[in-house]
Amino acid sequence: MEFDALLLLSFGGPEGPEQVMPFLENVTRGRGIPRERLEAVAEHYLHFGGVSPINGINRALIEQIEAVTDLPVYFGNRNWEPYVEDTVATMRDNGVRRAAVFSTSAWGGYSGCAQYQEDITRARAAVGESAPELVKLRQYFDHPLFVRMFADAISDAAATLPEDLRAGARLVFTAHSIPLRAASRCGTDLYERQVRYASQLVAAAAGYQDFDVVWQSRSGPPQVPWLEPDVGDHLEILVGQGIKAVIACPIGFVADHIEVVWDLDNELAEQAEAAGVALARASTPNAQRRFAELVVGLIDELRLGGEPARVAGPQPVPGYGSSVDGAFCTPACEPVSAPRPST
Repeated sequence: MEFDALLLLSFGGPEGPEQVMPFLENVTRGRGIPRERLEAVAEHYLHFGGVSPINGINRALIEQIEAVTDLPVYFGNRNWEPYVEDTVATMRDNGVRRAAVFSTSAWGGYSGCAQYQEDITRARAAVGESAPELVKLRQYFDHPLFVRMFADAISDAAATLPEDLRAGARLVFTAHSIPLRAASRCGTDLYERQVRYASQLVAAAAGYQDFDVVWQSRSGPPQVPWLEPDVGDHLEILVGQGIKAVIACPIGFVADHIEVVWDLDNELAEQAEAAGVALARASTPNAQRRFAELVVGLIDELRLGGEPARVAGPQPVPGYGSSVDGAFCTPACEPVSAPRPST
C-alpha cells in the first residue's frame, strides 16, 4: 500500500487567552457541562498564558517526521485550528489521493481510537467524494520505540531524585481516567487493559518489578463512576506506607498536554511537596526523533508488509490494526457522538 501524504491528527488546543473558552466549548459541546466548570478549567490554560503546549509540540514533531520521510505531512485537529475538515480539503486541493493518518493516541477504546475514526469520517464527508482515502495507522502502545522512550524517561526522572531516595522510589504510571461505562464500550475494558499492559512492558524495560497504575484528570458529576484510583488519592496511600519518593510516568499521554503540565507538574507536585515526598515526573515522547521514527515505521508496516513491530510480554493485550476511511478499529466499537457543529 502506497501513500501520497501523512496526516497527523490530534486533539487541538488554544494558542491564546481569547481562544480558551471557545476551545473548551468545542470540547464539551452537547455534554451539559456547567459554565462554572468550564471557567475553572480555563484557569488551568490561563496559568500558561492561554496556550496549550500540544499544538507547538505537534508542529515540532511534524518537523522531525519530515526529516525522516519524503511524504508531505499535514496537521489537523478535532477541537481547534487547524480543523481536520479544513486540512483534508487542503489535501484534496493539493492532489493527495491516499494518506496515512497518525493519531496522537496510542490506545484503543472510544476516546483513544474510535473518536479519531469519527473525525476521519466527518472530515471526508465534509470534503465530499473527492476526499482522499484516509488510512488510520494501528495502535502503538506496544511498539518497541514507544516502550523504549518511556523506559528511558523513567531512568532520566529517577536520576533527578536525591541519591539516597532512588532505590526506594515508587514507580507510578498515570493515564487519563474515563467513565466506567465508556471503558467497556469498545470491548471489555480494552483501554484499561492496554494501559496496564504497556505499563508492564515499560517497567520491565526500565528495570522495575513493582509499579502502580493510576488514573488522573477525571471530570464530570461525582456520582458517575470513573476508572480509579485517582493519582492524588494514591499518593496519600503511598505517604501512609512511608514512601519518600515517587516517579510519575504519564504513559497515557504522548505529549505534554495541559493535563500533564497542570495536573501533575502543578497539582500533584504541590501535594507531594506538602507531604514531604520527592516527586520526579518522567517526560512524554513529545517531539523526539524516535517518535518520528515510530510514525514512519508504522507507515512502512503497511507499505512493505510483514509483522508489526511489537514488544512481546506475558499475556499480550489486543492492539488493533489500521483501518480505512473511518471504519472502526474493532467490531465492538460503534460511533455514538454527533458530528461537531461547524465553528
